[in-house]
Amino acid sequence: MVTHTFFFNGPYDETMTLLIEARNYIAFHDAAEHRKLSPQVRLQISYESMRVTSRLTQVMAWLLAQKAVHAGEITKARGASADFALSGGEVCSDETGPDNEELPAGLRSLLERSHRLYMRVERLDRMVSEEVRREAEANGAPDDVGDGADDGAEAGA
Repeated sequence: MVTHTFFFNGPYDETMTLLIEARNYIAFHDAAEHRKLSPQVRLQISYESMRVTSRLTQVMAWLLAQKAVHAGEITKARGASADFALSGGEVCSDETGPDNEELPAGLRSLLERSHRLYMRVERLDRMVSEEVRREAEANGAPDDVGDGADDGAEAGA
């Protein structure tokens, strides 16, 4: 198993940095510059800004669930359940955007970096789910282990 510090702190810190950068970009990007752009480009900027936000929100939610697993607040099976799985795949895994020269360079950079982060965490999500599945099979657990349906006996519950 990967150590908690490396597994959690690196991606968590990267996600927080990107979230702050995205917030600052969206909040403070020069509105006067946007007014010079066509309505189609302004709409694309809004859409791609939401894609960045969606990716980072999904990643942070997944990381916080994994933090809860490592803290013993929920079981590993519960953390790997559909309730805590990384979602937004169709929108978040779409790598288009950074190549669109009509978009501002700052947004293109955020799109590229948030996509790389999302795809890394998606691989981690698959690895964790596969590990839980293998452990359940090795322990002779039923096929529905990890679906979150009967994990009510969490630590502290």
